[in-house]
Amino acid sequence: MSNIQKTLRKLREAKGLSQEKLARLSDVANNTIIKIEGGKNQNPTLDTLKKISKALEVSVDDLIN
Repeated sequence: MSNIQKTLRKLREAKGLSQEKLARLSDVANNTIIKIEGGKNQNPTLDTLKKISKALEVSVDDLIN
């Protein structure tokens, strides 16, 4: 499991968000969140990472480290 998979899941769960809710908040497809957490998308675009990190109220660095 890559860092981004673990970190995204940990941050999302800490905020009490479902994958679907995070997808809506970040304006990213739910399938994208599922693929990142599931390891099927290990290199999400910077734009996607920015949207997710903004929704989680963390920096992109926090998300990928």
